[in-house]
Amino acid sequence: MIYAENILICISVPLLISLIFVRGNTGKFVASFIIGMAVCLISAYISGFIDLASNMGDEDTAIFISPIVEEIMKLLPLLFYLLMFDPKDDSLHLCALGIGTGFATFENCCYILAQGADSLGYIMIRGMAVGVMHIVSIMALSMAICISRRYKVLSAPAVLGALSLSMTYHGLYNLLVSEQGITSYVGYVLPILTAVIMYFPFKRSRDME
Repeated sequence: MIYAENILICISVPLLISLIFVRGNTGKFVASFIIGMAVCLISAYISGFIDLASNMGDEDTAIFISPIVEEIMKLLPLLFYLLMFDPKDDSLHLCALGIGTGFATFENCCYILAQGADSLGYIMIRGMAVGVMHIVSIMALSMAICISRRYKVLSAPAVLGALSLSMTYHGLYNLLVSEQGITSYVGYVLPILTAVIMYFPFKRSRDME
């Protein structure tokens, strides 16, 4: 058994102190990173409660419930930042990147402490798969929001549509890696492949600004 709240405090305190000494984009990223870790913990609470209340089991919860909960929770601080401060695209992307990175880092830290880190190969796979998957899913949301805003079609249906795609992608990944064999290898490669594919429209979008 691990105490995730204590882990969050241990990691967050130095980062919070560092905010005193940094400004600009660095400060935004650090703050978003901390928010991402907090969102990860809250998402685990919600998914765990639904698991216990519905008796779905850990695997079914991971495939059907966790993607919905986690993608919604990652989107909420991003939407708050968007609606309250109306940031430029670069700032929104930076916030999304910080949230996704913080979420993935905290989840991996808790996993390693709970399961051990005996197998370096598996830990590397997890870092490059789960870690990248959380970043890719929220960056896709951020890009969709920015594109919608650029073409003056930003609305609730547009955001919900992007969120649905993010949930589907997350759920597909969890489904693929839930079974050993060729499907799990496809799942491990999927986030890296998606990140590479996303890089080109992301770069083009930034060049157009």
